[in-house]
Amino acid sequence: MSTASRIILLDKEPGVTSFAALAKVKKTFGRKVGHAGTLDKFAQGLLIVLTGSMTKLNPLFSSMDKSYRAHIRFGSETDTLDPEGVVVATGEIPSFKAVKEAIQSFHGEMLQTPPIYSALHVGGKRASALARKGKPVELERRPIRIDSFNVVSYEDGILCADIRVSKGTYIRSIARDLGLAVSSRAHLASLIRTSIGPFALSETTEVDEQVDLTNDYLGRLEQMALATVSDDQLFPLANGRYPDHYDLMKEGSDYIAFYSGDGVLRAVGNARERRLIAQVYRGGRG
Repeated sequence: MSTASRIILLDKEPGVTSFAALAKVKKTFGRKVGHAGTLDKFAQGLLIVLTGSMTKLNPLFSSMDKSYRAHIRFGSETDTLDPEGVVVATGEIPSFKAVKEAIQSFHGEMLQTPPIYSALHVGGKRASALARKGKPVELERRPIRIDSFNVVSYEDGILCADIRVSKGTYIRSIARDLGLAVSSRAHLASLIRTSIGPFALSETTEVDEQVDLTNDYLGRLEQMALATVSDDQLFPLANGRYPDHYDLMKEGSDYIAFYSGDGVLRAVGNARERRLIAQVYRGGRG
């Protein structure tokens, strides 16, 4: 396959923006680079980086559930709900018993108010930009889902927990709401993203040490079926034609990755709409 079209698992360091973390990837693989799911500057952990034609699959990767190791500090809430903000409210340090009891309500589907310091838009402008100017920001509550909230430790008013959530869930908001639930205040002290869908932080490597595992990564996706196209369909495929006789290959598979007989990834298609969404290799008949 084209070396410019890859799926890369990257470990973002704290103190670096998600955009800045892509600089080395762009230098190695070209300018067409994106990531599926932003991490705040103070946070660290897994970024799924897509290069070349794989950037067309961003909606698929961005929709996956995510897991985090979070440290929540009780006793103070900041304007940004993270360690980089200014303290705007304080409260008593709650007991471990109170925290454990409150966590029981943080499971399943619920409505969540996003942080005002976020990339969400209000009236065509970023909420964070409005907040920095001191302008009032009102964000509507949004449906989210918390699949698991497991306590690791609680010491000196700092809760360490592993949390798995749906797309669009803000861990900063969970910290804020948990503080209020125990009649205190809280903010997110640190955050590590440990997984996105079937991909784990432990699998990341340095950009210059990357082995191309794109085929393996595609094969892990529940929504992705894998198919080998015949030689006579390679040329039409390279010219943007969806192959004949390839509909849904397995239950729940909205997408199909098309390979030539030699195992080269040629394209990815939307099986329900019968159209190509990413042409990876344009080598014609090979």
